[in-house]
Amino acid sequence: MPESRPTLITGRFVRTDAEARGADARPEAMLVEGGVITAIGSREEVSAPAGAARVDLGEGWALPGLIEPHGHPSEAAALLGEGTVDIRPVTIATADGVWAAIRAALTDGPRPARVLANGWDPLLQRGLTPPTMAELDALAGDIPLVIVHNSLHSAYFNAAAAREAGVNAGTPDPAGAAYGRDAAGALTGVALEAAAVMRIAGPALAAARAELPRRMAELLRGMRERGVTTVADLTWTEDLGGLFAGMAAAGTLPTRIRGYEMSRPGARATARMGDGDALVRQVGVKVWSDGSPWVGNIAASFPYLDTPATRAIGLSPGHVGRANYTTEQLVEIGGQYAGEGWQLACHAHGDVAIDSTLDAYETLIERFGLSDHRFRVEHCGLMTPAQYARAQRLGATVSVFVDHLTYWGDVLVDDLFGERGAAWADAGAAFAAGHRATFHNDGTVTPCEPLRNMAVAETRTSRTGRRLGGGTAVSRADALRAHTANAAWQLRSEHEIGALRPGLRADLVVIDADPLTADAESLATATVLATAVDGAFS
Repeated sequence: MPESRPTLITGRFVRTDAEARGADARPEAMLVEGGVITAIGSREEVSAPAGAARVDLGEGWALPGLIEPHGHPSEAAALLGEGTVDIRPVTIATADGVWAAIRAALTDGPRPARVLANGWDPLLQRGLTPPTMAELDALAGDIPLVIVHNSLHSAYFNAAAAREAGVNAGTPDPAGAAYGRDAAGALTGVALEAAAVMRIAGPALAAARAELPRRMAELLRGMRERGVTTVADLTWTEDLGGLFAGMAAAGTLPTRIRGYEMSRPGARATARMGDGDALVRQVGVKVWSDGSPWVGNIAASFPYLDTPATRAIGLSPGHVGRANYTTEQLVEIGGQYAGEGWQLACHAHGDVAIDSTLDAYETLIERFGLSDHRFRVEHCGLMTPAQYARAQRLGATVSVFVDHLTYWGDVLVDDLFGERGAAWADAGAAFAAGHRATFHNDGTVTPCEPLRNMAVAETRTSRTGRRLGGGTAVSRADALRAHTANAAWQLRSEHEIGALRPGLRADLVVIDADPLTADAESLATATVLATAVDGAFS
């Protein structure tokens, strides 16, 4: 809750909005009343009224609270923590370690009702190969076992997990998703894309969902400790809206939330446009045009390389991914919402998927006579400069998954796409085309590290120190805006957050490095000293 008294905050502030110039970009004092900035400037210009509280930020640098414009806190709260085996490559580096953790969950201690492991990634955990249903049956017996890929776009499961989820050979594939089947139609133990993965994992996630208010509060507190004050949930559901609203009313919601409801053909929005407030609000709808590069299902105009790594993830020579939906189906889905004013956000990695997404957006814009629609393209892995330019002409906006370069930069070039992979997540091209581009970490896929995102967008360097020169670097000013002013605009919240300006909410992060002058690695590893929402620090 905001401080009831006016609060004078003094220290070293850094304004990241494009309007800040010269001395105006480095104010020294801010007055906050009722959670809102009422004045900002030099110490001489901003005075405290009688009885005001006073906060001095010391030696840190304060900038607007960081915004995660494409997160999955609901998935992360369920998939991280007790009840789930954390096998993500940031936790376990080797294939042997992955299997040891899964075996331990099955055999150590009392017999488990079921086992869910999250984070499988054979591209980083070399030596993993796709397990068959028979192999998982032999390993787990009649204990339901589900292993979710780190991308969340696929999962492996045994027969017991299929039975518990009510999935069999006759179960229809969900829209935009599929269950793997052999030539005879029998299940192979693979689920592809979100709807299929969530159904297979559903029984194992039920216990976590029963604890969701507590787990969500813990997760969001952790994000706030990393400087994040607003999180967009792109796997929003009607139930989550009630959960977040209840947490806000109880004072247990550590960050602001913006929701994008998952959609499919035949769906309708479960909320009304304009419902919600500055803390919790649904702003759009999410759909997946294609899948994940790490499992082979992005719609690109060229094949994957034939390498040991692509063989290890089950791709045959000459493999070309495909889209989840046709352009006509994307238009059908978007047409369920666009006329009501909802913002659309479409996951698209491959250049073919991006063309299809932009084609659908153009049709919807013309059909409904839209102007300030801010339709979003998410991740933008293989998006080309020409596609960024077309998106800008259409009034669409982009959120680029630049942290892929940190963890998979070498893999993209050496194992998957060759020199085409060196241009992955070309954030510089987005800004050059005039976009108010943003960066994100996509829930559990990479750690919550917005400062690292800013740095890697600037250097395009992987963890091994390799520079991916196929794309273009961004400026420090653009990098800072990607997680502040631009993200607020992209979430239709620029009237509330994203800048240090009178009339906006007093959301701040204080770090131990000057964000304007620190070198890229110092910015990436800067320590968050304090975070404030509505002027209330933690």
